[in-house]
Amino acid sequence: MSERKQSMKRLLRNALGAALGVLWVSSTALAAFSPLELDTVHSKVGFTAATVLFDVDGAFEKFSVSIDGDPSKPETVKVEANIEVASLNTNNGKRDKHLKSPDFFDAAKYPMIRFASTGVKKQGGQLVVTGNLTMHGVSKLVSIPFKVARGKNGAGVDTTTYKGRLTLDRNDYGVGTESIAAKISLEDEVEVKLLFVTFQ
Repeated sequence: MSERKQSMKRLLRNALGAALGVLWVSSTALAAFSPLELDTVHSKVGFTAATVLFDVDGAFEKFSVSIDGDPSKPETVKVEANIEVASLNTNNGKRDKHLKSPDFFDAAKYPMIRFASTGVKKQGGQLVVTGNLTMHGVSKLVSIPFKVARGKNGAGVDTTTYKGRLTLDRNDYGVGTESIAAKISLEDEVEVKLLFVTFQ
């Protein structure tokens, strides 16, 4: 076999080896970045709105959350959430109907609350997720600090819990801004309480 043919064979072997190496690294990376599965039974999107006389606690009962990436490397993590406004529940049917009306959330016109992260970083013992929150037709950049805990659930399955809190001014999103009832008795700030449980 000529020197030229042997050289060509070596080049082909090296190229094939490099290609296989790239494929292996890529498949490993994809496996590491598979979405985390949400435990919908124990996860919760809740809120507390204060009035002149008392606090009103509520929750959105239908939502989805996608968490992609390696939580041990925050810069790789992407978070997206979609919340159905019509699933709002404060355990008072008349009040819920009013909150879903054009006076407040206007669920018919704006059926979803959406969040898409733009960055995740470690800050002290917490993960801070920054992203665009879109509600009532308005998008604003917010940062949500999450406490992270790992352990086993009652069934012995490894889980990770992300617990976050965020205070929003409802006027920033035009929620209840023109409502006479809100002007009379409802405070501007609403505390959002998030609990996301994922299977590791």
